[in-house]
Amino acid sequence: MRIPRKAEALKERISATQDASEPPDPVPTADMKRKPPSRESLRGLDWFAFFLGDIQTGFGPFLAVYLTSEKWTQTDIGLVLSVGSIAALVCQVPGGALIDNVRSERRAAGGAVAAIGASAFIIAAWPVFAAVAFARVLHAAGTAVVAPAVAAISLGLVAREGLSPRLGRNARYAAAGNGTAALLLGACGYFWSAQAVFFVTAFFAFPAITALWYIREAEVDVATAHGGSSEPEASSVPAGLSMLLRKRAFLVFIAIIALFQMANAPLLPLVGSELTTRANQWAVALIAAAIVLPQIIVALFSPTVGQLAKRIGRRPLLLAALGVLPIRAALFALLDGAVPLVAIQMLDGVSAAVLAVLIPLVIADITFGTGHFNLAQGVVGMSIGLAAAVSLPAAGYIADTFGRPSAFWWLAATGALGFIVTLTLMPETRPKEEIT
Repeated sequence: MRIPRKAEALKERISATQDASEPPDPVPTADMKRKPPSRESLRGLDWFAFFLGDIQTGFGPFLAVYLTSEKWTQTDIGLVLSVGSIAALVCQVPGGALIDNVRSERRAAGGAVAAIGASAFIIAAWPVFAAVAFARVLHAAGTAVVAPAVAAISLGLVAREGLSPRLGRNARYAAAGNGTAALLLGACGYFWSAQAVFFVTAFFAFPAITALWYIREAEVDVATAHGGSSEPEASSVPAGLSMLLRKRAFLVFIAIIALFQMANAPLLPLVGSELTTRANQWAVALIAAAIVLPQIIVALFSPTVGQLAKRIGRRPLLLAALGVLPIRAALFALLDGAVPLVAIQMLDGVSAAVLAVLIPLVIADITFGTGHFNLAQGVVGMSIGLAAAVSLPAAGYIADTFGRPSAFWWLAATGALGFIVTLTLMPETRPKEEIT
């Protein structure tokens, strides 16, 4: 039956009115298209952080203990550690720039872990200055790539909104890895030798790479992982550096982290040497305890730090981390004996829990939308390498010349300066949308 023309017109008007009253279909955006990461990818990142913590544990105070047992002087130990720090200084910016421009952060991280494992094997097999110095350079290059890669993978998986709790989770698993490795490596050092520590460290590279492949590459948004809001284009490192160094908050943050590293880097190596001198047979086991106890604190409280960073901001937590450091160094200078030294080292867990979350988080705040998140991580890493390169041999020289207490007091003063800079110059970087 034919519909009358008037009825047909009325139907069209009703349809038009209904269309006008309904909201238009939303325009698709990158965030709307984005699906939450799979459980497999998140678990893969968890265990990659765990085994990466295992690997890096062997390159801390165990190296000083091992080289001391090989009759190295404190000056030579400080010098070879400084070689690695200088290499880190050179590699950090290129490493960060590399991650900003690669299409697969996962593969870059895998290659870096392989290099770190190889460096541990070299140290174990050839404990002579040239070989250890080369291994330190190889380790520095691998770390310069893998450190920003972990943060980039995290950001690419969960985006900025989920970064703070994700970094807390990364820190928890890394701390658990550090603690587990410290116990295992301490047992290896006690029952076998300090050399065995580095063979086991080299082995840890295999499960780390295995865990990495459980992260689904398609779920890591490349643009987000680079700190950008659009698909990244290859840009010059000088242009990116120029942009970053015009940000006052970034410059202040670099100074704070450098001062922290200058005060913190030599502390545990000095304590390790002290323990080796006083209790040679138990030195490796005591160093293991000095690592495990702070890592328990980090594992327990890092997720809380991630939540607090959203709730109260970044600056109060930075002040807490910087305030504990000079207290710890002063206590090392004042107290003696193996048990007090290990107990004091527990305070390191407070600073470590805070900075493990806040360093990449504050960098993400400052560089949001620039596409240079990982380059900025490299710049901060360079400042850490420079600070360690200056501080390690200087502290070793002061300890050899004036005694270890004098070195601890010098480090306490440096840490106090970092606290003052944080208190007077560091702004709050928490984004407005996180303020409730």
